Parts: sequence; C-alpha cells; structure tokens
Amino acid sequence: MTLPEKVAQLVGFWVDQGSEIVAPMQGEMAVSSRYEDATVHGIGHLTRVYGTRPVDPIERAGWLWAEQRRLVEQTRLGIPALVHEECLTGLAAWKAATFPTPLAWGASFDPGLVETMAASIGDTMHQLGIHQGLAPVLDVIRDPRWGRVDECISEDPYVVGDIGTAYVRGLQSEGVHATLKHFTGYSGSQAGRNHAPNHAGKREVADVFLPPFEMAVKQGHVRSVMNSYAEIDGVPMAASVELLTELLRDTWGFDGVVVADYFAVAFLQTMHRVAPTTSAAAELALAAGIDVELPSGDAYVELLAGDGEAAKRAEPFIDRAVLRVLAQKEELGLLDARFDAPPTAIEMDSPRHRAIALSLAEESIILLSNNGILPLASAPGTIALIGPNMDDSSALMGCYSFANHVLAHHPGTPYGFSVPTVADALRAQFPSSNVVTAAGCDVEGDDRFGFAEAIAATQAADVAVVAVGDRAGLFGRGTVGEGNDVATLNLPGVQRELVLELCATGTPVILIMLTGRPYALDWALDAQTMPAAVLQSFFPGEEGAAALAAIISGATAPSGRLPVSMPRAAGAQPYYYLHPVLGGNSEVTSADSNPVRPFGFGLTYTTFEHSDLEVPAIAATHETLEASVTVTNTGDRAGTDVVQLYTAQPYRSVTRPVAQLVAYERVNLEPGESVTVTFSVPPTRLAFSDKEYRRVVEPGPVEWWVGPSCEEKETTAELILSGAPYELTGDEALFSLATVSRTSVVVPG
Repeated sequence: MTLPEKVAQLVGFWVDQGSEIVAPMQGEMAVSSRYEDATVHGIGHLTRVYGTRPVDPIERAGWLWAEQRRLVEQTRLGIPALVHEECLTGLAAWKAATFPTPLAWGASFDPGLVETMAASIGDTMHQLGIHQGLAPVLDVIRDPRWGRVDECISEDPYVVGDIGTAYVRGLQSEGVHATLKHFTGYSGSQAGRNHAPNHAGKREVADVFLPPFEMAVKQGHVRSVMNSYAEIDGVPMAASVELLTELLRDTWGFDGVVVADYFAVAFLQTMHRVAPTTSAAAELALAAGIDVELPSGDAYVELLAGDGEAAKRAEPFIDRAVLRVLAQKEELGLLDARFDAPPTAIEMDSPRHRAIALSLAEESIILLSNNGILPLASAPGTIALIGPNMDDSSALMGCYSFANHVLAHHPGTPYGFSVPTVADALRAQFPSSNVVTAAGCDVEGDDRFGFAEAIAATQAADVAVVAVGDRAGLFGRGTVGEGNDVATLNLPGVQRELVLELCATGTPVILIMLTGRPYALDWALDAQTMPAAVLQSFFPGEEGAAALAAIISGATAPSGRLPVSMPRAAGAQPYYYLHPVLGGNSEVTSADSNPVRPFGFGLTYTTFEHSDLEVPAIAATHETLEASVTVTNTGDRAGTDVVQLYTAQPYRSVTRPVAQLVAYERVNLEPGESVTVTFSVPPTRLAFSDKEYRRVVEPGPVEWWVGPSCEEKETTAELILSGAPYELTGDEALFSLATVSRTSVVVPG
C-alpha cells in the first residue's frame, strides 16, 4: 500500500454533509474536498449515509451497493468502505423504529430487554449494509445540568456497564460492531457544560468513569471505541496515550478499532490548543491510538499533504492503524463482499420493533408519588388533558432520535412511522371518557397564553392529566440534548406555574414528566398543594404514550426505578448517591443536597417486603460472596420488584461511598408470592483504588442491605472481610449473578 492508500483507509467521508447542524462545530468544520477526489484511493468509512437527511432506505441502499461495487472494481486495492450510523435510540434513519432513550434503559434495570432491543436495531442495520453503530453511551451521569444526560444510562457505573454491555452483545449478535462512547470522562465536565474540562482525580477516573468501559471491553468484547471530547487534568482524550493505548489496549486487551468523535482530531488544534496545526494534531491523535478520523479526513489528510517529514514520523502509527482497520473490515466480511444484490424490502418499524419498544417503555416509567388515585379504578367521565407535551410526538423521543436530530431541519417531512401522542393513547385507553385538551403554555418561554383555558378545562373535569417536560434538540434547539446545558434544574418555561395553578383547582392532577433529565420536583413531591400522582418518563419512544396510558388505567403496573438521583436544586449539583460521608448532608454544612427522591426509588401498585438477608459472617478478601434475601409481594395484585443489594465499606484506606449498588434483579411476583433471590458477588464489586491506585479489596467490615432504594435499609447484614488486601489480577468476573427460587404463592383473600 502506498502512503495515500493507507491514509485513505483511516478517514471517513460525509457524503451528505450540508447546512443541517447535527454535530458540534459542523459548520466551521465543513468538508471542502470533493467525494470523487477523496475516494480515488478508496475510503475507510462512509459517514451517516442514511442518517443525515431523510432518504428512502431502499433507494439509498441501491446507491450504497453501487458505490461499494465502484470502490471494489475501480480503485487499485478494491477495498469497500465501512458504513457507520448513529443508533442510540434505534437506527437514526428515516422511517426506522425509535426506542426509549438510554436513561429509560437505566430506569428499566433490565439488561436482557435492552439486549433484545439492540439486536432488533442491529438486524435492521445489517440489512441496510451498515457495519458499525455509534452506540452505546457509557458516560456515567455526574451532573444533570449537562445536556447529554438523556443519552446516558445511569449515575451508577455498574448499572451503566451492565446495561451498556447488554446493548453491545445485542447489536454485535447481528454482525454490526458497537462503539463505546465517549471514552472517557466526558460526563464529568465542569458545571455540566458541554466540552468543558473534567477536573476528576485519578481515583475518580478509575473507580467511576472507567469501569463501564472495562466491562464492555472484557466481557462484551466490543469491537470499537470512540474517544470523548473531554480533557482530564489538562490532557485531551484524543491525545491520551495513557488511556487510549496503555490502558485500553495493553492492560484491558482491546484489539478493535478506535474512532475519533466527530472533528475531535482537529479540535486538538482549534479547541484544546495542544497542537499548533491540524497536521500536528493528527500526529498526536495517531500516536495516542486513534485509528480512524471521523466524520472526514480533515487532519489526517492534512498530515499527508504536508512537507513529508510529519507523515514520515507518523508512518509507524499509520501502519498500526491500517492493520487494525483492515482486520475490522475482514472480520465484517467486507474484503470478500461483492455487493451484487441490494435489499428490495426492509421492515424499518415492524410489529416486533414496536412490541419491544412498548415493553421497554412500560418497564422504564417511574411512579414518583401516588395518593391512591392510580390506577384509575374506572374510566372518568371527563379527562382534562393539559400541557405542551400532551399532543406532540416529538416530546416522546430523545435528542439522537432521527425525528429530533434530523427531521427538525426538514419541517413538514413525516416521520414515516407511527408515534401516537399522549392524547391519542389516552383516548384509545379510555374510549368512553370525554378527553378535553388544552396546551396551557409552551415548553419554553414565559407566555401564559393558555392558562385560562387549561384551568377552566381542569375545573370542569373529573381528573386532569398534565404532560410537561422537555423538548429534545441540539445546540440550543430545545431544552435538553447535545449542547443544551442549563444553569437551573427548574422545569423549563412557565410549566411549573401551570401545574400549580391546575392543582389549586381541587381537581385531582396526574402529572406526567416527559424529560431527558431529572428536574428539581420538590414542589410536586413534597409540598402541601401538589399533584395526586407523578409519573416520570425519560423519553419513552414511539410506544411511550401507550405505555403511559396503560399505567394510568392499571392495565400495566409501573416498575421503573430511578437510575439517577432526583435533585433538590441546581445549586446542590454535582450530586450522586455514590458519595462519602462528607459528600452529603452533615452537621458541618447548612446546604441541603439530599435528593427529593433517591437513586433506585420507584413505586408500583402493590407492596413488597424484603427480609432475611443472609451473608457469610466472615470471608477472605479474594472470595466471591453469596447474599440471599427473601422477597414477598404483600399486596393484592401482581407486580415487579427491582431487588437492590447495597454495601458500604467504612474504615478503609481511602474514603468510600455511604452506599454502593453491588447487584440487582427484576423479579415478577404474584400476590402473596415469596421468592429467594441469591446474588453471587465477585470481588470486583467490592474493589476500589487504594492510596497507590491499585485496584484492591481491603479487609474490614462490610455493611449489606436490601431495600426499595439506596437510602432505605429494609433488611441488613454484616460481613467481615479478612486477610491481606487482595489486588485484582484483571481476570476476575465483573458482573454479579442472580438466581431466583420460587418458594410459595398465597393469594390474599
């Protein structure tokens, strides 16, 4: 291979890049080269062939197959391009199914269902000739003010890693390579501002930000990783040899391909300013271990076009990267592909897609409060359906859905698939009720144009259902999403004022929060005048409205749990349940940082009792531990419990969290039924970085408990770890396992 042929394999080309802004600094970083010139020696990646503008999938597949044949037949080496797309909430393409956002995956605490969802996404992608998906996001939530929270799974690294690894398994089971993003520390940005520096110490990086990636690399066998835009302690990730090569490859054994987040290589020069030229930025990135520059070849091509000395210095790293890229293409079967027969029919939104979307939406909805009004015992005569999100399909979908990511730039273009609104779903669920609608206000702004109509409708109704929250978008287009960071966690616009005025009418109010981040809801959850019930739904996707209506009627019981703490105020941020004693409320501060609802919280339509937690009295630091607990449905209807096992390790060599989730399991129980859940907890779940930054399990007491959230210790036990500190070898199991033994069923009454 000539040097130009090698570099061609290390870059992408964005065929459809235009004026629509769907990536940071896209306008400033627009590609000036012609596609014909960029592909004369072949090309590494084709960027978002389906996902940049609304194109008919079958027509576009025909173009893609022909283009791949051209690359095979009319370039000297005959190497096809690898095609990548976004696929966070489903394939980001016109007419494709849209699933719940990742924060909803976390709320479901159901990695098995997420794996099934990812496999269905991968199947569609594979049929369309797409080889790599830019998902999942494994950033651990640290500050809900950050706009990209809706792309994240949880504030708990273990939940992020467990569910994220399930997504990897599902997508890759269909022959599509998953891409972990954003490696690493992106979500810990200063004050929750996008691209801001991360000031985390080495221990926080090791114990919080890195574990999800390690899990997906070692046990999910992920084939691709994408760097983050973050800088940690002054070192941008795109230039970090320590993390991209020494840790990821040399220590963890990753043997796939590292791709640059869009324009991240050039950002080393334009944003981080650690390189004086784009050519110098390319040298830094290649040496650090970034194999492929996306979305196009701005910096790597510039390196080739220079005086020759820089390219000569970088050639060993270029060769290294080319071998990785060719190995990936061979693994995907691209080197032998002939591209003779493009697809002629594909179900982009099949009944199977919709069934999975509905199940995940139902499992992710969290009941935050309920005075007994839910489920509605009978169909109300009149339902007042109020709020800016009550009749808007876009309010059900996240930032990286095709509808909000791309179609927002193409007004009037239909989604190409069905997304019933809350109004549609409630009318279908309660056909005998008179459903009267009134928006009341917009999501943003201070216009109270519809308050009077909304209040009158509520006063005349038997019950009011009020749907408020976010509108996802990018870079100022919306209230949450990439680039939409906030300084306050108050509900946007005048929505809070609308809800409180409706509550003051005396008509029972059921509040639906359709959001991409948790908001400060003390006024709705812990006040004198407040809604009769509050449902939190993190962008639940195309079947989200049907799931909400089913929960309101009682056809389905809520089973979601908070994957992130429900904040008290923006001024209390960053806050996370994994904090040491002095990271929460104490007698030495007057500031109240306790969340309004804690991590793991969620109500349902029955009650559960957790009892008889048993752990060994003493065990060695290197042992895998067993903990068993009895769970009983003490109510009069079937329900799903998320059994949560927590530990605390006081008196270690470094401060430890007051609570840490070490295992969890969803369990379905009939009325009166009891089960025994036994968790097998490997030493990795109790390990942390000691003062020398070794990953160790230290001897000492371990407090264990099971309860309905991280804060409630319903049944407890204590274990003493004995012996010398155990330093992890890197070969230990990373996941806790659970077995469920059915013991008895006694139906009350």
